[in-house]
Amino acid sequence: MTNLKRTHNCGQLRLKNEGEEVILVGWINKRRDHGGLVFIDLRDREGITQLVFNPEVDDISHAQAHNLKPEFVIGIKGIVRPRPQGTVNPNLPTGEIEIVVNQLEIINSAKTPPFSIEDELNVSEDTRLKFRYLDLRRPSLQKNLILRHKICQATRRYLDEHGFIEIETPMLIKSTPEGARDYLVPSRVNPGKFYALPQSPQLFKQILMCAGFDKYFQIVKCFRDEDLRADRQPEFTQIDIEMSFIDEEDIFKLIEGFISTIFKVTQLEIPEPPFKRITFKEAMDKYGTDAPDVRFGLELVDITDLTKDSQFQVFARTVASGGQVKGIKVPQANFSRTDIDSLTSFVSIYKAKGLAWFKVKEGMLESSIAKFFTPQEQIAIIDRFKAQPDDFLLFVADTPKVVASSLANLRLHLANKFNLIPKEELNFIWVTEAPLVEYDEEEKRYTAVHHPFTSPHEEDYPLLETDPLNVRARAYDLVLNGIEIGGGSIRIHRRDIQERVFRLLKIEEEEARAKFGFLLEALEYGAPPHGGIAFGLDRLLRLMVGADSIREVIAFPKTQSATCLMTDAPFEVSQKQLQELCIKLDI
Repeated sequence: MTNLKRTHNCGQLRLKNEGEEVILVGWINKRRDHGGLVFIDLRDREGITQLVFNPEVDDISHAQAHNLKPEFVIGIKGIVRPRPQGTVNPNLPTGEIEIVVNQLEIINSAKTPPFSIEDELNVSEDTRLKFRYLDLRRPSLQKNLILRHKICQATRRYLDEHGFIEIETPMLIKSTPEGARDYLVPSRVNPGKFYALPQSPQLFKQILMCAGFDKYFQIVKCFRDEDLRADRQPEFTQIDIEMSFIDEEDIFKLIEGFISTIFKVTQLEIPEPPFKRITFKEAMDKYGTDAPDVRFGLELVDITDLTKDSQFQVFARTVASGGQVKGIKVPQANFSRTDIDSLTSFVSIYKAKGLAWFKVKEGMLESSIAKFFTPQEQIAIIDRFKAQPDDFLLFVADTPKVVASSLANLRLHLANKFNLIPKEELNFIWVTEAPLVEYDEEEKRYTAVHHPFTSPHEEDYPLLETDPLNVRARAYDLVLNGIEIGGGSIRIHRRDIQERVFRLLKIEEEEARAKFGFLLEALEYGAPPHGGIAFGLDRLLRLMVGADSIREVIAFPKTQSATCLMTDAPFEVSQKQLQELCIKLDI
């Protein structure tokens, strides 16, 4: 342990400290040996300070300084002075001063790191994750995690000021699989039985509402055993909020204030509330996705009704079989044959069978397929798009699902290609009234779009048994720049309605009692109307810092194969441990 107790951090000293004797500790960032003088940049999480070792001040420290290497941990005592004229570093907050060292202590030496501790790296992510303790020394990652801390603190302050109570819910729970697979934990004291790690605190926060805690929140770990990608991790963090005796307007008001509050921490400018709202149907009709990026145009236009009787059989047959014909207008575009082929290949990724196109010229349409459309049909299409001369129209004709997916992605592809997205703009929208259920062709049953505890609109109750696909959920998602950052709903608070929804989802009475019996019973003991929302903290932070992956805002993330390269988890356990758990492996 060092005998030098620091008086300041490495990002703190300024010209006002000139002449003070100070003590700093930290890691050596760089060493520059100028023969007579040795310069060292000393780093801690707060910044960098330049040290000067001069043999005329302290020859022992100067002699030791020649042997110092990057990432050695040292402590120094010295005097603050202004940097000589012409040597000021305007890129550092401490760039106007330096410390003339009169005492040095080498606290710990270090091997040569596998990569430099700097933000601009040319090294694989696997190497960074294996040596995460070194990666976390880089200023950008430290800045990200400090921001994470500040956002969590701002969250707690805001919700506390609004009367919310932070309550922890269990990590070892009963498996109630809906959506992703559960992570299972064997119980040693109950052989043959398992706990599950929670995918969310959904049931417990509803139980808390039944218990009278009318405003709850939690910053909580959640777990899902699913295939991973840049914005997914097997364990992730959720800002979880639930309220009683409220409706959607109460949620919107609370959350818009919350978003405004936490973004002040980042100094990023966001629009003043209220945020724009669109229905799920409008989002799908105009953008082909329930999480649209509305910072630019290129909206989808439906011409199904205009083409159902056309002589172009690709369109007519598609419409006759229940499909759609939709398109995108690209203003003043000039696509070559090669460009069209490339775009056709692009939409094929999303199962579109082709891409039709028109060029607007002198009030009519030009294309190899234009001859199949009457002048009246061509004028109607131009009017529907509000198209101008030299606009380019691109179409997909297919099932509604394929049309939506292919054109939604084509829209983003074209926006990036033509630099139509204002990158600095932060645009929030609420997407409301999603369908309560969708039909799963493989399982031949209805499945919940959100989860089985989402309340239908009361006026849609009669449709639960007769027309379930047209039942609207009292659900809402908050979307930022085309990425869902939070979602929630008003919950079912009556047992009879919950049982009707279970029956619709083919969750039979015995299964419902086995999985959710405690919730059904709680709903019979005076459950209040309630609802809530949850935010993916990792995803939100990723957007705040402009990172490509949520791994950049998590201290110890897993790889895309759900492994930890630093600790080698998951790992094989001993036969003795398996026997204690009454588990026999068959692999």
